Amino acid sequence: MTHEADRRDLAAHSLDVLLRWQTDGGAFIAGPTFSQYGFSWFRDGSFIAEALDLCGRLEEAGRFHAWASRVILDGAAGMERAIVAAGEGRVPDGCDYLHCRYTVDGEPGPDDWPTFQLDGPGIWLWSLDHHVRCGGTMTVDEAAAARLVGTYLAALRDTPAADAWEEAPDRVHTSTRGAMLAGLRAIAALGLDEPATADARDALERQLIGRRVWAKWDGSDAVDASLLWLIAPYGTVDVHAPVAAATVARIEAELEDDDGGVHRYRDDTYYGGGAWPLLSVALARVRLLRDAPGDRELARRALAWIEAQADAHGDLPEQTPTLSLHPERIEEWTAAWGPSARPLLWSHATYLILRRELGLWLP
Repeated sequence: MTHEADRRDLAAHSLDVLLRWQTDGGAFIAGPTFSQYGFSWFRDGSFIAEALDLCGRLEEAGRFHAWASRVILDGAAGMERAIVAAGEGRVPDGCDYLHCRYTVDGEPGPDDWPTFQLDGPGIWLWSLDHHVRCGGTMTVDEAAAARLVGTYLAALRDTPAADAWEEAPDRVHTSTRGAMLAGLRAIAALGLDEPATADARDALERQLIGRRVWAKWDGSDAVDASLLWLIAPYGTVDVHAPVAAATVARIEAELEDDDGGVHRYRDDTYYGGGAWPLLSVALARVRLLRDAPGDRELARRALAWIEAQADAHGDLPEQTPTLSLHPERIEEWTAAWGPSARPLLWSHATYLILRRELGLWLP
């Protein structure tokens, strides 16, 4: 895809994909053609809402936040029990915590999936604040849901849970801590702060800021591309801070391909561990903030690489098998679940975000 008309077509198609697969109730179907992704995630939906805000589609973004707040308030009694469990040093019961994926009607997805995840609610709080900063409104129900999520995250912040990729549920993940910190900062920005959330925010800042480098979790030597979100878009630490600079340098050296594709982490075997367009966007956003010589050109290279991954219909994938880290593992996943997800709404959302940050046309 080399012509500006083609790029405009892909941008328009990307917005159409987001709007087409938003339900009447406000949920986004994460991967409408993939066997495992016919659900709505707090994580995916929050990043999709960010893109819609930046495209001026505040109404549609607001519908997602209304859906998320309904799911949260419907689960309030369980969340209260989860808060008590965390206070007693226990992992909450499966019927009590917020799940990572829901049906479009707001029911928890099937339990054959790692469901306990704490980054999603934090990302939702951050996204709600972003929506307000972009000119959207926060309803009374959304404010009530946000307060409850803030209390929930404050209580559970040191509880092991699956990471952004629904993996390693026995760990406390650095990227999850970053999402929770972003969410608790959003609580303060929205005027909903309470002593417990302020204390938790301070504790998370001590755990994250001032380190030499971030890794997947304490004691791990591995770096994960989801750590880029702590810098952009969350803004939990300045891009020039030593911990940010060191982490980005490792991601550039260990997870980026020469063509601009970015992998999740070195040991990733999911569909062979291909490069993810949404992570190429994440690195490009960090580079645009860093603004070192050549960074803008590298961000444009990332955009071109993402455009090259679109199929004949303009659909973007979750990941591409090109330069997979473990290509021998692709077949087992394909046999189990079919081809890797395409389209992935999250990929299309981040493509629009990168276009906006590069000052390019948006639909």
